[in-house]
Amino acid sequence: MTTHLHITAWVIGIILFFVTYSMYKSGNPKAKMLHMITRLFYLLIILTGGMLITDFGAYAVKMIVGIIVIAAMEMVLVRTKKRKGTSAMWILFAVALVFVVYLGLSLPQGLYLFK
Repeated sequence: MTTHLHITAWVIGIILFFVTYSMYKSGNPKAKMLHMITRLFYLLIILTGGMLITDFGAYAVKMIVGIIVIAAMEMVLVRTKKRKGTSAMWILFAVALVFVVYLGLSLPQGLYLFK
């Protein structure tokens, strides 16, 4: 059950991230409200991810990379809001996201897509 909640929180969090990003880019004043909701999903992702950790090996690495993904998402939104460059944060986000999805699909509590 926790695995499904974690995956759902990630999917919703990433969707909210892209919607908030596009709202900031278009100058929509409601972007700040959606940004706060996105932050709540960051917390839900971290909480459910912490619940999934049963041993330290690769799960600890996956948790750290997952936190890096969340940090990169937040930095893209904040730097976009401040009209600063976001290229490095987008690269960090993409690389970390691919890695964490790979780990999530290959570890025993995942969906076994890469085993």
